[in-house]
Amino acid sequence: MALSGIRVIDLTRILAGPFCTLMLADMGAEVIKIEPPKGDPVRQQGIVKNGLSWYFAQFNRNKKSVVLDLYSEEGKKYLELLLETADVLVENYRPGVLAKMGFPRERLQEINPKLIHASVNGYGSTGPYVDRPSFDFIAQAMSGFMSVNGAQDGEPMRAAPPMSDLIAGLYAAFGVVTALQARHRTGKGQIVESSLTNGLISMMAYLSAEYFATGIIPSRTGNNHPIASPYGLFRASDGRVAVAPSNDVFVKRFLTVLDLDYLLDEDKFCTNDQRMKNRDELLEIINKVTEKQSVDHWIKVINEAGCPCGRTMDLKEVFEDPQVLAQEMMLEVDHPGRGPVKMTGFPVKLSETPAKVHRPTPELGADTSEVLGSLKFRERN
Repeated sequence: MALSGIRVIDLTRILAGPFCTLMLADMGAEVIKIEPPKGDPVRQQGIVKNGLSWYFAQFNRNKKSVVLDLYSEEGKKYLELLLETADVLVENYRPGVLAKMGFPRERLQEINPKLIHASVNGYGSTGPYVDRPSFDFIAQAMSGFMSVNGAQDGEPMRAAPPMSDLIAGLYAAFGVVTALQARHRTGKGQIVESSLTNGLISMMAYLSAEYFATGIIPSRTGNNHPIASPYGLFRASDGRVAVAPSNDVFVKRFLTVLDLDYLLDEDKFCTNDQRMKNRDELLEIINKVTEKQSVDHWIKVINEAGCPCGRTMDLKEVFEDPQVLAQEMMLEVDHPGRGPVKMTGFPVKLSETPAKVHRPTPELGADTSEVLGSLKFRERN
């Protein structure tokens, strides 16, 4: 596997950090999850079946679990020994917490100069907010993300998935593999920082570019595109269809399927600027046509015309969809004593070193004896 031979010490809990280490583990890294005696709090969250949280199982497959009390001298000693053997440390404490536990960055460098230290937090390690706690809802609010999400005449709205946690974890994993490549060249470790707020701000780049250029603050547009029309959800006789004709070529294909291409000869709709100015009128004309046929009909003919189009699906429909199944985006993993657990698959497909489930989600402390035993053997020799 791509990251075989890379040892990761995982001090993370909840979501952003575990998502980072999940991606590393899925690609073959040996991820040793250090848990307090009562375990990661997520072990008790979400739907629990046969004593196992499926939420926890999703984000902690392919990892080992070692129980250490990091506030005890013995726990700190074992952590130090583990760090001597590690390639990567990932933690999601607030800045300064790890130092108070006896592991400031200078100490980490003394323990292992080649160590890559990835820190996932709310705001980064500098600036006036570094000591503040943060969760996804706060990051969505403070990044500007919430300000552009929601109905045009509604209040700022969060996205349902915890976007900032997932993006921060994704960037942290990217930073880790980048730092590993740099170490291959320089022989030195380094610090990788990823924050909930910075990650979401970076996702706003397409809107911030417009703001930087014009000084105009972007507003909420709901399902309408901020700079393209027509675009969005359209009524069918039995549901709604998502259509994304993002340029003039796609617009012509879309309107031709609807027998509305004559609209492109009218001054009100002949250019995107004009279609934006007269968007409400154009959308109503389109909806009066689309509502006469079924979702299946429009999915077929619009896609055949070469215009991006899809049905709006709930999760039941998603995980029954033939494309999703063909891409193996739903897995069923057997957990001894707990039964089979369904979880999402691997979004990145590597042809030669693919991701895979090589071990189920660990029971709390399942690998403590093995991992700590190897450290004791190493000390003796």
